[in-house]
Amino acid sequence: MLIFKTVSWKNFLSTGNVPNSLVLDDHASTLVVGKNGEGKSTMLDALTFALFGKPFRDVNKNQLVNSINKKNCVVEVVFELNSRSYRIVRGIRPNIFEIYCNGDLINQDAALKDYQKVLEQQILRLNYKTFTQVIILGSSSFVPFMQLPQGQRREVIEDILDIRVFSVMNQLLKEKMIDTKESIGRIDAMVTTERAKSEAQKTLIQALVSNKQEVIVGLQAKVTETEEQIQQSQAAIEVISGEVKALQEKIVKKDTLTTGIKEAEKVKTKIFHKVETLESNLEFFNNHTTCPSCNQEIGDEHFTVCTGDLEKSIKENSDKLTELDGVLTKLNEQMDAIITIADQISTKNIEVATHNNTVTILNKQHTSLKKEIETAQQNMGDIDAEKAKLKELAGKALELVVQKNNLHDHRNLQEAASALLKDTGIKTAIIREYLPVMNKLINKYLTAMDFFVHFELDEGFNEVIKSRHRDEFTYPSFSEGEKMRIDLAILFTWRQIAKMKNSVNTNLLILDEVFDSSLDTSGTDYFLSIMNTFGEKSNVFVISHKGDQLLDKFENTIKFEKKNEFSVISSN
Repeated sequence: MLIFKTVSWKNFLSTGNVPNSLVLDDHASTLVVGKNGEGKSTMLDALTFALFGKPFRDVNKNQLVNSINKKNCVVEVVFELNSRSYRIVRGIRPNIFEIYCNGDLINQDAALKDYQKVLEQQILRLNYKTFTQVIILGSSSFVPFMQLPQGQRREVIEDILDIRVFSVMNQLLKEKMIDTKESIGRIDAMVTTERAKSEAQKTLIQALVSNKQEVIVGLQAKVTETEEQIQQSQAAIEVISGEVKALQEKIVKKDTLTTGIKEAEKVKTKIFHKVETLESNLEFFNNHTTCPSCNQEIGDEHFTVCTGDLEKSIKENSDKLTELDGVLTKLNEQMDAIITIADQISTKNIEVATHNNTVTILNKQHTSLKKEIETAQQNMGDIDAEKAKLKELAGKALELVVQKNNLHDHRNLQEAASALLKDTGIKTAIIREYLPVMNKLINKYLTAMDFFVHFELDEGFNEVIKSRHRDEFTYPSFSEGEKMRIDLAILFTWRQIAKMKNSVNTNLLILDEVFDSSLDTSGTDYFLSIMNTFGEKSNVFVISHKGDQLLDKFENTIKFEKKNEFSVISSN
């Protein structure tokens, strides 16, 4: 279990040269209060910066250094894992990144990027995305699981189920399969060479046992045949090269397609958020009869105009989303076609290389035959010596054939392993086993928060949400409060699954202003009742502006406040 012990920071954002420190494993529940701008959320930025080199909120790295002291920005996190104590130190001006295990500095010979991989892959065994899905639920830059793209949803679940190792193995296997394919190609060329030499040697021996004229005639015929083969191979090279050129012209739009897909995704995201805003405005008009600013009643005519415009705009933007989905589908189909063509180009390039090798071999054979003709005209040679040479050539060819067969067997094993390691292989089998448990837990937590819907994730991590009346919904169709309940249920589920798998099982859970945004009073009470079931090894921190309403519900309270322009922490 990953036990976070302490986090401290100085000259970080609004904190001065006197460090702010938090003990993370002292209390089962801690309420974090303070006015806006007093530095409450700095603890989140400090944690993610120390562990992953970037803050939780969208803050430029240079802006992390306190603007008054302008140097010696240092953040430290201490945690325990597998009976070992780790201390992570990261700083700016000067730049610092150090990892200590049981007090000893871990080797820093590797590049900074590789050093970060050591922390994420070998020690923590989770990345930033998974950390913010299992440990932090925020209201600012946090992206809920249901709003992540499908690929990132898969990454989070693979981390939680501790099966990302299969992805790493698959990547390594792909590299080895490329090496095997290249080795087979090289041996094929060598086998062709040895066979050509053997054939030439047989021809030579046959010529030697024939009379001088027959030898010369036979060799000359072989020369002619070799020249024809060279011409045939060169012609084949020209044809295939032309085909390659034609295929390459078909994939020149790859970069444009890639850019188009990215741009379409961006536009889709913008329109999606616009629809959310329009739906929120429409919901306001549907739920209010009085303007909150001027306290004047909203007239029927004004209501009709405004709601009509909003509904029209929602429909127009929804239609645009549908059109964009169609465009994206076509673009992705074109990209798949380009990838198929690229594979064809690779295959044809291999064919060209094979033909080039053949031409080289044939040219050598042609030269050799010419010399043999000259020799035959002068001397019949030693037949026994030539037979011994043929035997040696045959032995080499046989060894190469055995090597090639072994490589083919190895390639077959690699292909079988590749099928298992793909997303549709063993990982999907594992995920399929855990999906019923995940869905059961999510629905359990939704029920505990008095939200009676049936939520289900499929193997593609797409949601199907049904009401009591079996009406189907999607995540974006719910209110912000309902979405927050879904987000909390998923967060609790990931933590429970991680605990079962002992993958990213941790004591720490931080909720940033969750109670201040979308949860109503009943939702808050339901969450607090669930929080009390986490167990004695859990340490929950709740950042909130509702201190007066929540004080008596937490074991501990800490307060952030500004003193002399710097944020400081006080405990109750």
